[in-house]
Amino acid sequence: MHKAGIGPTPHGYLSSHDVVNAQNDSHRSSGSNSSPPIAALVKQPPVQALRQYSLDSFEIGRKLGKGKFGKVYCARDKATGYVCALKVMEKKELIHFKVEKQFRREIEIQSNLSRHPNILRLYGHFHDSSRVFLILEYAGQGEMFKVLRKKGRFGDVLASQYICQIASALSYLHKKHIIHRDLKPENLLIGLDGEVKLSDFGWSVHTPSSRRTTMCGTLDYLPPEMVEAKDHDYKVDLWALGVLTYEFLVGNPPFEEPAHKATYKRISKVDLKIPPSVSVEAADLIRRLLQHQPERRFPLDQIPDHPWIVKNRPLWPNSISGDRRSN
Repeated sequence: MHKAGIGPTPHGYLSSHDVVNAQNDSHRSSGSNSSPPIAALVKQPPVQALRQYSLDSFEIGRKLGKGKFGKVYCARDKATGYVCALKVMEKKELIHFKVEKQFRREIEIQSNLSRHPNILRLYGHFHDSSRVFLILEYAGQGEMFKVLRKKGRFGDVLASQYICQIASALSYLHKKHIIHRDLKPENLLIGLDGEVKLSDFGWSVHTPSSRRTTMCGTLDYLPPEMVEAKDHDYKVDLWALGVLTYEFLVGNPPFEEPAHKATYKRISKVDLKIPPSVSVEAADLIRRLLQHQPERRFPLDQIPDHPWIVKNRPLWPNSISGDRRSN
């Protein structure tokens, strides 16, 4: 299991069962005998430009999850019928934990991300006297962390597909001068078609020119420059992608130890031990990403052409493109 992160805890999201129930309820209440496909309700934005939203704009379903800073509910836009996830946060809790600035930054960053197939969309937000509400994209197949825990680990085909998609999402962010800084399975979701959705921008930062000094994220995924209290830049996301690749294929992070101090030491030394079950090609990519010197880490734009990706790409399901390169 991962050691506790410093940032927000993962959201809860809709299951396909919730969507079907929401669809059935909608058609029972409207008197319609026909049901549109699930994709018709979840692949279109649940919000419309210039509309003013309030809690009365939604039909609220069961609670899907609870995090440190809020609860998430299954919701349906009354005007459109589209299903989404509605995250509800108490203002007094945001103030108590002193995360107002971080929360505003998260909304600002995610609101300005145009549509990328592998980034969870924030459709909108609104508030009342005591609460703040986020209208989030529906992720049809749930949380990556739960899927990985259930399977134990992923094979080369699925892992390579996921990693290529995540690399595409990170590349998109970096071109917009955004560093995610908290990549891990808990912050990944799986969409209706099996595509990865990068979420939770609580520790993200927009940094056009300057290097950063804040230590943040989750211990198992921290790069050497953070462990050693040095400045960092967007290359921290490359390190995290290497850790994630290892965890996908092995089932646990590469530097995990019972004691925090021992984990710090292994990260700083890049004490990397790759088991023989990992393919030669995958091990090569992991080593290229987990470089102590940030400038030596494998570039994101070269990942689609890495031998591990090239070897497995023909075996990926046709319904999911793992090589979506965005400008």
